Amino acid sequence: MLARKFNGEVICADSRQVYRGLDIGTGKITKPEMRGIPHHLLDVVSPKKTFTVHDFVVHATYAIAEVKCKGKMPIICGGTGFYIDALLGRITLPDVPTNKKLREQLERKTDAQLFALIKKRDPRRAKTIEPHNKRRLIRALEIAAALGKSPPVGCNLTGYDARWIGIAPPDDELRRRIHARLKQRLKGGMIAEAKKLHTQGLSYKRMAALGLEYRSLARFLQGDLSRIELEQELQSAIWRYSRKQIGYWKRNKDIRWFKANDRKMHTIITQWLT
Repeated sequence: MLARKFNGEVICADSRQVYRGLDIGTGKITKPEMRGIPHHLLDVVSPKKTFTVHDFVVHATYAIAEVKCKGKMPIICGGTGFYIDALLGRITLPDVPTNKKLREQLERKTDAQLFALIKKRDPRRAKTIEPHNKRRLIRALEIAAALGKSPPVGCNLTGYDARWIGIAPPDDELRRRIHARLKQRLKGGMIAEAKKLHTQGLSYKRMAALGLEYRSLARFLQGDLSRIELEQELQSAIWRYSRKQIGYWKRNKDIRWFKANDRKMHTIITQWLT
């Protein structure tokens, strides 16, 4: 809606929607839903590969330049708060090389064990990290081993003039939306999508590492969950993740919060642009 009104294009800041084939499980926007607005950073890379926050910053910086060269307004939309903070310079990305030996040791641990280590070694990062995302847990521990702790969230260092807008539905509405969206995706073929990804060579281990829906889908396809248990586990996990996302964003005092479809958003953006 805002992109149509203010001649904008959307740059997606979602750590899973960058992967090709992860469509239904991530709730990736469809062509009809785009309503003619170009969307960037969708379907960038194979899910067999790892797309890092550094990769996102590189791709998103290019997309911003591309959109601005058209005389349009880039609208970063997400999702993955860590990605957006890195893009806008609120987080300094540490230049820590891969520690193969450490990674091999950490790979043998469970998500719970890794999260317990993060809470002990880097409590600040533990407050923002997804506790079941093994890839990020290992990377965070790798950084903690090299630097002692993760870099702090700071001020905007990139020179972008950004207006931060958040949409905050009431909790009961958010629960209803999560429930309805999950039902819709399950009915729309989310399980079949996961089966296809595995058939195409995506291992269950890698599928689980992609987190949230795909972690539970990997368990279901291996017979560790029933169909009912799958839905119950996803409902609970997605709600918990939504709370963590909101908690992350609430730390950013630059965000102006609105209810959905609040016309005041238009006024705020118009004043900012003039």
